[in-house]
Amino acid sequence: MPVALLSIFMINSSSAQRIADELATEIEQLVPGAKLPPQRTLVARYAASATTIAHALTLLVQRGLVETRPGSGAFRATPRPSLSGGDTTWQEASLELTDHLESTRPGERGHWAGALSDTLIQPAVDVVDLNGGYLHPNLRPSELLTTTLSRVAKQTRAWDRPPIGGITGLRDWFAQDIAAGLGLNDILITAGGQAALATTLRAVTQPGDPIIVESPTYPGTLAAAHAAGLRLVPLPMDAQGLQPDHLDEALSRSRARLIVVQPLYQNPTGATMSPTRRTQLREIARSHHAFIVEDDFARYLLHADAPPPPAPLIADDEDGTTIHIRSLTKPTSPNLRIAAIASRGPVTARLRDALTTDSLLVPAVLQYSAVDIVTSPGWRRSQHTLAQELAHRRDLAIAILTRHFGSDALHSHPTGGYHLWFTPPAPHDGISFAQAATTAGVAVTPGANYYPLGHSTPSHVRISYVAAPNEAELERGLIRLTRLKQGV
Repeated sequence: MPVALLSIFMINSSSAQRIADELATEIEQLVPGAKLPPQRTLVARYAASATTIAHALTLLVQRGLVETRPGSGAFRATPRPSLSGGDTTWQEASLELTDHLESTRPGERGHWAGALSDTLIQPAVDVVDLNGGYLHPNLRPSELLTTTLSRVAKQTRAWDRPPIGGITGLRDWFAQDIAAGLGLNDILITAGGQAALATTLRAVTQPGDPIIVESPTYPGTLAAAHAAGLRLVPLPMDAQGLQPDHLDEALSRSRARLIVVQPLYQNPTGATMSPTRRTQLREIARSHHAFIVEDDFARYLLHADAPPPPAPLIADDEDGTTIHIRSLTKPTSPNLRIAAIASRGPVTARLRDALTTDSLLVPAVLQYSAVDIVTSPGWRRSQHTLAQELAHRRDLAIAILTRHFGSDALHSHPTGGYHLWFTPPAPHDGISFAQAATTAGVAVTPGANYYPLGHSTPSHVRISYVAAPNEAELERGLIRLTRLKQGV
């Protein structure tokens, strides 16, 4: 783990422990069932981030002092009898030795998923969620999901062992949907995009290997790389994606053999790679015998006014340079953990072995449900409805933010994806703005979560417009953010 990132991780962990210790003294005086102050109050009291407060509450839950109730808050837990004689304090020393926290030697695995976990935290009931990366239930095709799963679950085949690599119908559908020329044997079904990404990184690298990543980039890429013991080589982006000159030089210098990109509506910047830049990326990767991992997470999140999206990098890549990842989770539900890895050549066998080791198989009931969903007329209707809703929400967010903060406050006006990359006004940086937003009753994502080297004060936040239940709630959260303009 890089020193800067390690320092932030240790500081946040230490702060959470300190806050948990202080709160424990107060909580022990409360009667069981008493409600704790809301998260935003604790953020203001301790001048800490929402993530640190959530971590502190998690520690208290583990101690048995607190219980959380989704949508209601945190409460003093009813004391439970504990087993006598147990002593788990040995684990702290053992884990310390295992993690080598004082070392930054390449190849050491580190389980740092704090930034990724941030997107899964459910804000308190009085906080507007402009942080989450999954569709609010009001935006999901819930009826389609429910009826399909109910029907499929009654079929005997849904409970049989599926083939290694996935059921034929789903692999065929992904092959046709991703790119012409792909076949059944080029597709592997995985348990969601994050699993596909993590397995791919481990399958084609060895611990200590360098990999090229965009800066800023998706936190899941950072977490997967750390868990695999990889050395991150971050490269700056412009409005068209990775810059070719920097990429060529970095590959020559680092001898990296893996490049991870999100060419379409990149998370968090919203940038889409231009056709020229895409060609340059492939040519440079081929010249260095490097793989490109194409995380195509936003393909099914186009807005109603989006131009036809460019074909994926793998579409005209006959040499097998590109490993493509496509997921159904974002446009449906976080529980439909179905994704595909598309690849050509010997790497496919390596990926299949890695997937078998990691997860053995993806439940057949989910696979059959997925193929029924995407081949039904309801899928096309749900995509149309979602595209309309995304465009309305994006327009509302852009209108409010530019009216109050100016046009330069937004990095881009994307026509796909679910988020905006926002520059807060002075005197705020990304971290202080996110903290102030939580105190004001709005959850946003600090830009620090997206930087491989753990920059201490990046001047951005990401604003999501899909986690709020409706446009009225989205507007309410955005208006609260405008009140932070003067830093108060």
